[in-house]
Amino acid sequence: MKVVLIGVGQAGGKVTQVLAEFDHEMGFDAIRGAFAVNTAKADLQSLDIDTMLIGQDRVKGHGVGGDNELGAEIMQDEATEVMDQLDARIATDAEAVMIVAGLGGGTGSGGAPALAKELNRVYDVPIYVLGILPGRNEGSLYQANAGRSLKTVIREADSALLIDNDAWRTSNETVQEGFENINKQIAQRVGLLLAAGEIVEGVGESVVDSSEIINTLRDGGIASLGYASAEAAPDASENVNTITSLARKSLLTGMSLPNAVDAEAALLVIAGQPDRISRKGVERARKWIEEETGSLQVRGGDFPLDSDRLAALVLLGGVERSQRVQEFMDRAREANQETESRDATEEFDNEQLDDLF
Repeated sequence: MKVVLIGVGQAGGKVTQVLAEFDHEMGFDAIRGAFAVNTAKADLQSLDIDTMLIGQDRVKGHGVGGDNELGAEIMQDEATEVMDQLDARIATDAEAVMIVAGLGGGTGSGGAPALAKELNRVYDVPIYVLGILPGRNEGSLYQANAGRSLKTVIREADSALLIDNDAWRTSNETVQEGFENINKQIAQRVGLLLAAGEIVEGVGESVVDSSEIINTLRDGGIASLGYASAEAAPDASENVNTITSLARKSLLTGMSLPNAVDAEAALLVIAGQPDRISRKGVERARKWIEEETGSLQVRGGDFPLDSDRLAALVLLGGVERSQRVQEFMDRAREANQETESRDATEEFDNEQLDDLF
């Protein structure tokens, strides 16, 4: 899938660079452009991709200090200048644009939905947001910011693929080590998903392409991505149970948004050498995902790769009604009450949780 990445804010810029590096190292060529926008000059200076500083007149290059309303205002005020910079970077063959942002901070949390709105006004390709949710220990301001940002992102973007910071962090890591590990896992999982259909090492029986990803996300809302891998036998007939086991691990323990399995649509991608991919295993795994998610729209396909391992990617679309999302929005409501910033919500679609704009 040919995409252009736009990182907004500190986390967005870092993840965008890691994704671009992974795509380049793997030779996928799925990422057709990478760009970072921020209000903090220091955060941009550490990046090796093209960058743009916004809000200079208002914050003097020092960032918005976690104020996502200000982040949204700056992005709206400078939308023309940002779009001018993006026009030259969004390739004509791009099949989607993906905004990457941490939803708990200031610039990314406010700027991502504002930019998504502007991009959707101008371009006719899907505009996705890869949004990173703050962990439980990251403070009330981050929770409140993410709740408001998420509600606005859902309205303005074609789909929001969420990464929960708590999903892949281990207890023995420092904060810095934790974020670096999460970024690497995002790069591997999202990078493989975006590359599906772009590189073919051999001939797969049912190769997934970008239309399968787009159709899985077509209904909008919140999406989640799971991953698992294991050693594979040379003979495909010996990998039936391996593939079904990988699908289970991917959905039940490897999702970017844990415990969110009720979905409108799903896509199962099995990556590996075509001779090692069991069609019986893929079909069994696909039927199991249908039962587990309650979705009648479960697509499947292969991603031929030269590897002794097999990997399963599970993309879920429309998981916003799941208990996991409701739990997060409850957390955002409580955080809003703690910060006394505004009335919050007990349910995802409650109008008491203010939009950013």
